[in-house]
Amino acid sequence: MPPRRNANRAAAPGPVPDGLNPDKFEKELRSLAKKAKSRTWATETRERLSPYISAFALLTLAGIYSNVSQMALSPIFGSLPSAVWHPKLIAAASFLGWAGSLFIERRLPVHPATLIPVIAIYVPVVQFFLCNQSSLLTATWGPLVIESITLAPITILTAACVASDLEGIRPGLLPKFIADSTPGLTSLLYFKVVESFSGRLLSQYVGRTIFVTRIGLEMLLAGIYAILAPSKLVLLGIPAIIHTTLFNYHLPTPSATLALQESLKAENWTLIDRRESVTGYISVLESDNQGFRVLRADHSLLGGEWVKFQGPQMAEPVYSVFVMLEAVRLVEGPQPIIDSEANALVIGLGIGTTPAAFITHGIDTTIVEIDPVVYEFASKYFQLPPSHTAVIDDAVSYTQTLARETDQRFDYIIHDVFTGGAEPLPLFTLEFLQGLNTLLKPDGVIAINYAGDILLPTPKMVIQTILHVFPSCRIFRESEAPTEEAIREAGQDFTNVVIFCKKSEDPLTFRNPVAGDFLQSRARDMFLVPKHETFLSEFRSEEDVGLLMNNGTAELEGGQETSAVGHWEVMRTVVPPKVWELW
Repeated sequence: MPPRRNANRAAAPGPVPDGLNPDKFEKELRSLAKKAKSRTWATETRERLSPYISAFALLTLAGIYSNVSQMALSPIFGSLPSAVWHPKLIAAASFLGWAGSLFIERRLPVHPATLIPVIAIYVPVVQFFLCNQSSLLTATWGPLVIESITLAPITILTAACVASDLEGIRPGLLPKFIADSTPGLTSLLYFKVVESFSGRLLSQYVGRTIFVTRIGLEMLLAGIYAILAPSKLVLLGIPAIIHTTLFNYHLPTPSATLALQESLKAENWTLIDRRESVTGYISVLESDNQGFRVLRADHSLLGGEWVKFQGPQMAEPVYSVFVMLEAVRLVEGPQPIIDSEANALVIGLGIGTTPAAFITHGIDTTIVEIDPVVYEFASKYFQLPPSHTAVIDDAVSYTQTLARETDQRFDYIIHDVFTGGAEPLPLFTLEFLQGLNTLLKPDGVIAINYAGDILLPTPKMVIQTILHVFPSCRIFRESEAPTEEAIREAGQDFTNVVIFCKKSEDPLTFRNPVAGDFLQSRARDMFLVPKHETFLSEFRSEEDVGLLMNNGTAELEGGQETSAVGHWEVMRTVVPPKVWELW
């Protein structure tokens, strides 16, 4: 019988697997112990809060970027046309990003957050080239096309990242359908709060440094995006950074300004000065061929004067409407008003055509202008005499305080606040006009410059409000009224009108001017006396449009879009499109 094998030999262990190596096992234990010690309350809290921090950081940047995108388009298209499609585009892009977050994450070869800096870096480049095609794109479609390529992708990727960060967060005490929608609604609410707050903040500080200019802000935000989501992909943005810093003349650097000057010279225009400010992009331009100088605010002109043709006493204005405002001095009253004893309140400065004439006549003049750069440029580059009282403030709050807390009253009030193709509605409300009525002396006269498409409902409401406050008024157009056929062909009747009103109910009449009224100015000789009167009935609607109240301005803002586009088209005939684009 063969001998039996040792049973213990069959059970003897073989070679020890690498994973169970005693040294390695001990090392793993030490590593786990070290991790356990380092996992503090602070570490766990940071890990739990990380998705929230990431989400709200992206939403903060998106809210700021929403305003910056609008600011960058306003010099080319105007603030109102730029805003028509903007909220709809933001809403659509947010929905696509949030609803398709899972699809976006799976389809993209990289994390969505790492693409945002690259897109943001290229935004100024896209705007630079597409804005040069603004005449082809038009003010109606241009902002939509440009923001679809620039702002929309950033918004889609932001919404997708936020949805991913907040996935699975559901308040347990709420019903399921409410809990499911809570992250999205909270994100939207936070975005709107940031958008509103940052818009007000930017309007106060824009232009103070290069980092709070339109292009400077876009580059600053792109840099912050790159810090939040660092990756090698940002190297793809180097060509865009080079273009923006060296060739984008919208960036307010000395080299960019020099490049802008050369481009404008090719169009026979010269840039005198430029600045970004609280009411928009402000610049002073001069036509080399025609010999006049204008003050620009975004896609609008605040006034202009001839450089080649200077009067012995006064500058010769380009626009007749500003001369017509001076006709308040010609309105007859019970007793003649002596210039040296009179005082005037001018709301809205422009280049200072009307207040300069008042000052030259010896009238004590107070100017209320909200934009400090407009006031600086009017004083520096146009013939605004220094002997006046300047108030850099919001006209609504200033006049309310003046009417309520002082007994100062004025012989003349000039209301000239139009800009950008739309009425600043708070300055045409019943409450504001009643305040001006209070500030007017019993025999005083007010002249209100109103510009817009007078076929639309808003002008009718504004003028009816004026007629409700002031009992005796007459309305004059800047130029002769077009024929009905011309209005049908144009589809609009965009014009400047001046409404002269008295505080008393006596009929408003003008005295015959004397030589001194014209200040040896050819423009005043031609345009001082109002000529193209229009009947008040033309501004009365068959339907009662009501009065414009403080609480009703928001409802009318949408109706200003058509007027703003019409103004954009008019401005393109006054100054060449290329000059507008070379802001």
